[in-house]
Amino acid sequence: MTDINKIEHALILIKPDGLKKSLTGNVITKLSGARLIIIGAKMVKVSRKLAEEHYTEHKGKPFYDSLIEYIQGKLFGEPFDRVMALVYSGVDAISKLRRIVGSTNPEEAEPTTIRGSYGRVTTKGVFENVVHCSSNVADAEREIKLWFEPHELTEKIYPTKKIVLENVEKEIWAS
Repeated sequence: MTDINKIEHALILIKPDGLKKSLTGNVITKLSGARLIIIGAKMVKVSRKLAEEHYTEHKGKPFYDSLIEYIQGKLFGEPFDRVMALVYSGVDAISKLRRIVGSTNPEEAEPTTIRGSYGRVTTKGVFENVVHCSSNVADAEREIKLWFEPHELTEKIYPTKKIVLENVEKEIWAS
């Protein structure tokens, strides 16, 4: 029986370099080894605002601007100027996924991990490490709420509230 107290959620981003290298299938296959459930998935063109909110802890560091450009795909151009965002759910999800993902620095990652197999450090010192994985429960909640609206997940994982919006413009499919 599953211990409900150990259920965690984690954000995984397949970054623009992973998309450019056509690694989406390989990454998802490796992540499936964690035996977790995907409860959200979408493609996202990352705005500057979203990138800055995602990497807020790195603001002011020398690599911050290159990190923002990297996650926005500016180093890769269209159609690689996006990420695939996924939310995984399950017992000990974060530690399981982080073992599969590997160390942030691809040169220090175990060769069997995603970053060890597919990542690289560019001559400019940018870690093209293919994926992002939430590092702890608090970060996971903050990140998931940044990248996903409640209705985009197949499970209700955090408290929600209903609001009424007026004068909201919405794009819909034409006939």
